[in-house]
Amino acid sequence: MKFRSLCVLAVLSISLTGCQSAYQSAYYAVWEKVGVEKRDILVDRVEDAKSSQEEAQEQFSSALEAYSAVVAFDGGELEDIYDTLSSQYYDSQAAADEVTQRINNIESVADALFEEWETELSQYQNASLKRDSQQKLNATKRRYNSLLSSMRRAESKMAPVLSALQDNVLYLKHNLNASAIGALQGELSTIENNVKQLISQMNTAIAESDAFIATMKGD
Repeated sequence: MKFRSLCVLAVLSISLTGCQSAYQSAYYAVWEKVGVEKRDILVDRVEDAKSSQEEAQEQFSSALEAYSAVVAFDGGELEDIYDTLSSQYYDSQAAADEVTQRINNIESVADALFEEWETELSQYQNASLKRDSQQKLNATKRRYNSLLSSMRRAESKMAPVLSALQDNVLYLKHNLNASAIGALQGELSTIENNVKQLISQMNTAIAESDAFIATMKGD
């Protein structure tokens, strides 16, 4: 029975993957019919990812400010402070999820673009043009891989901040008293350092995004 269930799950997984692949192909085909190529979609998605990273920078900076306000607590309603920090954590998690989704979207169209480009190289009759196109494909792949690596590095810097925020939100939730604030103070410098690294890495990825977009547009 267990084996049969696993088989069913495997078949469903393959079917869903096939459906997703078919959907993506149909999606790109529709856009190509109105003159929008995969190259254009890739540029748009890099711009979207850049925007999501900029928004994430702002959100994580806001969360850090909220955390700093918590550890500087000197009177007031602790529950209000907990609610604020909790809200900042969930907003930061949402911002991080958005960044990840945007990067995944980039990968999806880039894979389709490079696969198509590789296939179309075989259609050339002119050896010189084919060689030039192959060189441009290789150069575009190198720039793309550098960009993707930079984005993924920036993405990875969000996890330590989210983990620390979650731990401290939970601790505050379970210990709504003034002594809990003292326990959180020791975490401030670590969170500050992690946010600083995150913002720095995102600035690098954003700069690479601008360069990649300019190259793809021929600026």
